[in-house]
Amino acid sequence: MFLASDPGLRADCRRPGGRFAVFSAWSSPALDHLTSRGKSVLTEFKLRYNPALDGLRGIAIVLVLLSHAHVPLFDGAFLGVDLFFVLSGYLITSLLLIEWHTEGRLDYWRFYRRRFFRLMPALALFLAAYVLFAPLFWPDLDDIYQDALVSLLYLADYGIAFFDSPDTLLHMWSLAVEEHFYLIWPPLLALLVRKAAPGKLWRTILLLWLLAWAWRIFWVFQGQQFYEIFFRFDTRATGLLAGSLLAALLHERTGFAEAIQSRLHHLMWLPLAIPLLMSLGWDNQDAMLWGITVVECAAIVILVAVQRQGLVYDMLTAPALVQLGRLSYGIYLWHYPVVRYLRAEFSWPVVLVLGLAISAALAALSFYTVERWALRWRDAPRKERPASLPAHARQAMR
Repeated sequence: MFLASDPGLRADCRRPGGRFAVFSAWSSPALDHLTSRGKSVLTEFKLRYNPALDGLRGIAIVLVLLSHAHVPLFDGAFLGVDLFFVLSGYLITSLLLIEWHTEGRLDYWRFYRRRFFRLMPALALFLAAYVLFAPLFWPDLDDIYQDALVSLLYLADYGIAFFDSPDTLLHMWSLAVEEHFYLIWPPLLALLVRKAAPGKLWRTILLLWLLAWAWRIFWVFQGQQFYEIFFRFDTRATGLLAGSLLAALLHERTGFAEAIQSRLHHLMWLPLAIPLLMSLGWDNQDAMLWGITVVECAAIVILVAVQRQGLVYDMLTAPALVQLGRLSYGIYLWHYPVVRYLRAEFSWPVVLVLGLAISAALAALSFYTVERWALRWRDAPRKERPASLPAHARQAMR
């Protein structure tokens, strides 16, 4: 969800040949399919930080805040989290495919280690603060430690769907969904790459996306409750798979981006339809049936549209949006308890403005302290401490 906000990745993106940078498939040819040995290899690529991706993340976090602040006419803003899912699936799969085609294998330890150092320190800080201060703000709560433990173990998606826990940390469900994806997807993707014919991986991922959509629809028609479907990894994996599908298409079909670009004047109606989805309020099964799918397709179109400079790119690279995107992980962590406390006392305009300001301040504090420290450890050579990093690497992470 928050990969492009990683300052270590952005630093790598600015260095030619950076290994774990955000992949810009549109900045160079992605794959040349060689006939020898039936293998496809990544012959030449450029890695470049794309600020529009952070801008898209900024849009997503604003939508989430609009939903949780109970802003009128934005009942369906909870669909903003699906933008996070698509972007996360796209970035993670791009990085994994680059590693596979450059090294011939995936280093699982390195992947999980990097994800741990990127996500866990900020989460642990937030949960520690929650355990310390929640009794002061909500003295009647009796499940504070249970909620924190469920969140820390990334079990909130199924905990909320079936056991109504956590409550005050309701927003932890999406982090659990992504964590399950991080655990399952790298080995599964490696298996799919081995089994798929050269240039056909995208077809397998497309099938998985359709099956995941059908699985969600199945539970809708089985009469399962909205919240039981909404929060679970197995019924919400479609966004992550949609992003993964785009990554595979851009890697395997070098003309795909150009084909989409030539049809943008038709396809941009999908992103423009997102405001109409704001009328899909909570407990409306239409969101499960087709609303989520529309958002996922719109996100794919936007991700292709920002491959070149233009109106969409310019809009998403507005400095305020980019900065929000860079802090989006921390804002997402802190915003829900803050907004929930404020909305019990104030009207929605105050909740929205003050909630965003407080959450952004806490996110920035976390980002420039604990998270930066953790990223130095993450990016340090295996047997060296952060202080022994080369001067240029230490400078890049400041």
